[in-house]
Amino acid sequence: MKLHKPNFKALGSKFKAGFNYLSKGGLQQIFKRIDQLSVKKGVDELGLEKFINQCALLAAGSGVITGAGGFATIAIGVPLDMINLITQQFRVTLAVSYHNTGKYEIRFEDFIKIVAASFKKDARVTLTKNVLEEVAEKLMINIGSKTAERLIPVVGAVISGSANYFFIKRVAKGLIDMPSNTPHI
Repeated sequence: MKLHKPNFKALGSKFKAGFNYLSKGGLQQIFKRIDQLSVKKGVDELGLEKFINQCALLAAGSGVITGAGGFATIAIGVPLDMINLITQQFRVTLAVSYHNTGKYEIRFEDFIKIVAASFKKDARVTLTKNVLEEVAEKLMINIGSKTAERLIPVVGAVISGSANYFFIKRVAKGLIDMPSNTPHI
């Protein structure tokens, strides 16, 4: 039986296409699809920690699915995992913001400043294409760093699921520990 060699060049071009999509409106599309009222209700019903854990588990689930099939699931799994991971990160960011301010509705322009600040970016910077590109790049680096491990079935599932889970938990901790002078945190 002959195994196919992974086409890393094709993966690289898909990675670049994903980066371009995110920096040119993809982040805003993901944000707009999140029901901010349901985030509020989730935090009110579960509490912040349980809501964060729920988001981390949802992120872990897509990581497990993506990594379970090895190279066979990479082409479809990585983009879906990336969208889910970003969605869960955004949900956690909204939850922490709501928990700290009591306001559950936030504009994308204000929201992306919080995300940028969570990546140690100056939150006072005006929303520009550069900020969006830097946020997208940081998100893509996190996703891309796990791609190699996903090539090994079963092991890839454990690694991807764990990496996603702990990424969301790390994001939440960073947001909770942010200085109170950060906008909307």
